[in-house]
Amino acid sequence: MPFDVVEALKVVGDVAFVWLPIVMFALIIYLLWRSLSLMPRVKTTHVKPTSRGSVTWAEVAGLDEAKAELREVVEFLRHPKQFSRLGARIPKGILLYGPPGTGKTLLAKAVAHESGASFYSQSASAFVEMFAGLGAARIRKLFEQARNDAPAIIFIDELDAVGMARTGGGMHREHDQTLNQLLVELDGFNEGEGGQVIVMGASNRLQDLDVALLRPGRFDRQILVGSPDLAGREEILGVHTRGKPLAPDVDLHVVARQTAGLTGADLANVCNEAAIFAGRESRHDVAQANFDAAMERVVAGLQQRRIVTEKERRILAYHEGGHAVMAYLMGDPVQKATIVARGDALGYTFHLPDEERYLHTKEELIDWMTIGLAGRAAEHVVFGRVTNGAANDLEKVTSLARAMVFEYGMAEGVVSRTMRADNYALSEETKRLRDSEQGRLTDGAYHEAIRLLEKHRSALDRVAGALLDKETLNRDDLASLMADVRPESHSSDTVGTVRVLPQAGA
Repeated sequence: MPFDVVEALKVVGDVAFVWLPIVMFALIIYLLWRSLSLMPRVKTTHVKPTSRGSVTWAEVAGLDEAKAELREVVEFLRHPKQFSRLGARIPKGILLYGPPGTGKTLLAKAVAHESGASFYSQSASAFVEMFAGLGAARIRKLFEQARNDAPAIIFIDELDAVGMARTGGGMHREHDQTLNQLLVELDGFNEGEGGQVIVMGASNRLQDLDVALLRPGRFDRQILVGSPDLAGREEILGVHTRGKPLAPDVDLHVVARQTAGLTGADLANVCNEAAIFAGRESRHDVAQANFDAAMERVVAGLQQRRIVTEKERRILAYHEGGHAVMAYLMGDPVQKATIVARGDALGYTFHLPDEERYLHTKEELIDWMTIGLAGRAAEHVVFGRVTNGAANDLEKVTSLARAMVFEYGMAEGVVSRTMRADNYALSEETKRLRDSEQGRLTDGAYHEAIRLLEKHRSALDRVAGALLDKETLNRDDLASLMADVRPESHSSDTVGTVRVLPQAGA
């Protein structure tokens, strides 16, 4: 019987039609099984209280208020009967919130060590998976391990990854299941099965967390861990310079004053960079100049020798000179002005406040905007045109003006505050008024900067000429160049003035 190709192809097609879907389905099942089996398991950091490398209170500096709050937790874990006989209940959850690098994880480790509790650390992002149920299962497993090893502390870093506010609609089912399981564990339905377990969380975005997490009985205490003040920064610098040989000229108080706004992690980086600079110079100790260089490296970026034309150098000199002159006129001391490039900036002016302050008047904020716009104003006054060099200045000034209008209630005729500039509750008229007021503030500061620089053009020329000659001017250089100029800021007129309001019915 002759071989019929057509019939053979027909048979093959029939077989493929029947078996190909089965094979494809089996292949999909196999690939899913492989992905689950090969998926890396969540690794939880487990630290015993007696292990080496544990953090003590002495290693946590500059956070006195937060430490005072957490000492009560330590005492509760050490002496639970002392509180339980009075009917007191230990907080089930403690939320540490604040900017990154302020020491939230360090505080949690110190609480675990000082209380003698085991420490379980996990990032919240490790609970978030694409497969439904895995996040909830991992949370159950973590709490089960901690209860079997009680007393214990569970520390969940970046809590907002799993504790973000639920939006509803079933669009994020896995996220909601994971969060619900965390809420169940915090409620402690199975609390009697093990010893005392405290949950500590850390987040940089408190406003984004689900309200169910923050109610009493879950994260009972919410502790702000903010940037340290002057005394705190000096204390942190003392901790991070232990074991580092310091030269006699090193003054940590001066370094602390120069690092306003930096976090504990930033300060640790400054100390490390200072030691690296000293090592490059083959020194046997770390000098004050090394700390100055390290501070500039951390704040302004890496120094770069960019090739710029003589015309660009002259523009840069007047731009930075405008900032320096205006800062002097506004009574804001300038530590250094330079046209040497660092990071993305072709030059910069560094301000050093005389005192640590937390409250500022509207007039002071306007002065800051005037200083920020003085570089662009100097270009306009001297060259009659402006460059793109003020892009970063414009961004900062716009942000400050927006905060004054939308958050601080400093707009003319609009006192209310909103968390978001595009809040749906605002009417279009209110938005228009606020945008108009924001523009009025920035335009007013810019025109004031132009007026003052035109008035003090000779001082501007002196400072710019010195920058072209030396490239970098310190505080003493600038004070000498501005010796014949008197400050013109009126913001100090409102400081310390007490206005007595009339009594009702007067």
